[in-house]
Amino acid sequence: MDEKNSKTKSKRRHKTSLMFNEKEFKVVEHFINKYKIRNKSKFFRESIITTILQKIEEDHPTLF
Repeated sequence: MDEKNSKTKSKRRHKTSLMFNEKEFKVVEHFINKYKIRNKSKFFRESIITTILQKIEEDHPTLF
């Protein structure tokens, strides 16, 4: 199995939507155009998951 097929093995079945105000939308569109992002869904998914994982890492319990 190649790398692309292994990533698609887990199907995405849960849909979520989000809304932006005008300023937020313009900033996002500017970023997407500037960095030539072709897949918005992938961009949003990776950005959200990265932020969540960073926060979990920061909040993990410590021994001391």
